[in-house]
Amino acid sequence: NVHRGLHWLSETSTEKYENVRIKAANFLGAKSSNEIIYGYGATYLINMVANTWGLSNLKENDEIIISIADHHANIVPWQMVSQRTGAKIKAFNLNYNDEPDIDDLKSLVSDKTKIISVPHVSNVLGSIYPLKEISKIAKSVNSLFFVDGCQGAIHLPVNVTEIGCDFYVFSAHKLYSAGGAGILWAKESILNQMPPFLGGGDMIDNVDIDLSTYADPPYRFEAGTPPIAEIIALGEAISFVENIGMENIRIHEEELLKYFHKQLESIPDLKIYGKSENKSGVISFTMDNAHPHDIATILDQEGIAIRAGHHCAQPLMKYYNIPSTARASIGIYSSKKDADELVKGLNKVKKLLK
Repeated sequence: NVHRGLHWLSETSTEKYENVRIKAANFLGAKSSNEIIYGYGATYLINMVANTWGLSNLKENDEIIISIADHHANIVPWQMVSQRTGAKIKAFNLNYNDEPDIDDLKSLVSDKTKIISVPHVSNVLGSIYPLKEISKIAKSVNSLFFVDGCQGAIHLPVNVTEIGCDFYVFSAHKLYSAGGAGILWAKESILNQMPPFLGGGDMIDNVDIDLSTYADPPYRFEAGTPPIAEIIALGEAISFVENIGMENIRIHEEELLKYFHKQLESIPDLKIYGKSENKSGVISFTMDNAHPHDIATILDQEGIAIRAGHHCAQPLMKYYNIPSTARASIGIYSSKKDADELVKGLNKVKKLLK
């Protein structure tokens, strides 16, 4: 275990574990490793912020603004907090190009807006949110700005200082690492004002029977035995992508996206959701007379793995009046050959389900 023992194994484990905090801070452009909080994934960490900062700062008729294209992990925690505080949730829409409608966002903000929480990249559409512009909108009404970076940190260079956000979160398993770990970055000044989320070992300063005092951040928010191996693995994953270069990854994926789109558009009756020129590595689509689950099943028989469903974005599916989509994802390992194989598989789907 980390932070517990004075023997060699514990000391070595602690050193490796804490070195990742420094790596993550550099990876995100943070000013201090004290601004890096470990957790069991982005969902856990969003819930942590909602239940610590949210319950401490939100009150009746305050406003939380999210996007229609948010993942459920950035919707449900805020709903739960709104039900306990009386704060209201508003969602801004998309424009004709499947991009965030910033004019709609501007129409929603007011002096009651306390936090704006958006994805860096839509996990369904691939649309990239203009974070710097949204940051300015948030600051204009003294609102905090939260970014769900699960689909951002894996595809794009991230610098939280340049973005101007107050929170940024991502999951390890999206960044070519193991499941069960995640990173929250938050401004140190905000963390210092937030109460702990869970109680237990390692998050305390002094414990008496009737009262405890708590450790300074980041340890205040890391109760109990943490995901040690998963965090250390995440550090290796950060080194892996940094050795390739996030800019190089972005260039590779942009080239592939154009090729994937071109190939898929050759298939009659296939509709792509997410038409923005400024998008990242996911392509969602539907085909006439073929349910996404059937598409995924037939493609699986051809050795092609895609995802089918609502992608934990049911409000977005309702916005488009569809139950689900099929979704192909692009990573550093993807190639033009994958696009060709996908098209070949989709032509088989078309033939079988004609």
